[in-house]
Amino acid sequence: MKSVPLFDKGHQWYLFARDPEKPEKIIDTNQYMIVNGERALLMDPGGIEIFAPMLSAILHYTQVDHITDLFASHQDPDIISSLGLWDQTLPHARLHAPWLWEGFLRHFGMDHIEYAAIPDEGEILELGNGLQLQFIPAHYLHASGNFHVYDPKSKILMCGDVGAALEPPESPIYVEDFAEHIPKMKLFHQRWMPSNRAKNDWIARVRELDIKMLCPQHGRIFKDENVGLFLDWFEQLEVGIAIAK
Repeated sequence: MKSVPLFDKGHQWYLFARDPEKPEKIIDTNQYMIVNGERALLMDPGGIEIFAPMLSAILHYTQVDHITDLFASHQDPDIISSLGLWDQTLPHARLHAPWLWEGFLRHFGMDHIEYAAIPDEGEILELGNGLQLQFIPAHYLHASGNFHVYDPKSKILMCGDVGAALEPPESPIYVEDFAEHIPKMKLFHQRWMPSNRAKNDWIARVRELDIKMLCPQHGRIFKDENVGLFLDWFEQLEVGIAIAK
C-alpha cells in the first residue's frame, strides 16, 4: 500500500492507496488521514481486508493513541467495514458519520467507539490548535446520508465517491490529462449518482469553497486547474441513467 503525503504546513494530510495485494474483485480504495499534533482524523479507513496494512502504514506518521477521530462519509463496506477492528484498536475514539446510518454502521461492530452523529446540515470538527474541519453535505452522492470533509487551511476537499474512477492499483496518484481521464469515471458517476438535483446542489455548495485539491475515495486526485475542469464536466453530466432504460 502506498503512503503519499499531500500537505505539510502546520498539519499534515496523507493518502493511503494502491494496494497491489487486494484480491482482484475487491475495489481499490483511497484512505486519508489528517494529523495535527497529538490528534489525528482517519477518514473512510477502508474495508476489513485492508485493516492490517492500513494500521501498519499510519503508524509511520502518528501514534495509535493520537487517532482520536474517525470519519465515515456513508455506510458502504468498502470504506468502513473495518470498523469493528478499529473499535478494538481505538476504544476512546469517536466516529463521525451521518446520523442516518448509525443503525447500519453498528452492524460492523461498535462496542467502544463513540458514535458522533452528523446532522443533515453538516457541522464543524475542531481538531486542535485552531484547525476547523467542515463536514460538507453531499446527500444522495451516492448515499442518501453522505458527507465530505473540507479543510480550509490546506484547501483540500475529501470528496468521497464524487470524482471516483475505477482503475488498477498501478494507476497514477494524480489526474494528469483530464480529457483522457473522463472515460474512466463517466459511467461510474452516471450510474452511482442518482439525482441531478442533488448533484447540482453539491456543485453550487463546493464552488463557494477555495479548493486546491479534490480527493475522492477511488482513483486519482484532482489538483489546481483540474478541480475546475471536473466541476464543469460533472455539472453538465446527466446522472441516474438506469431509470431511463
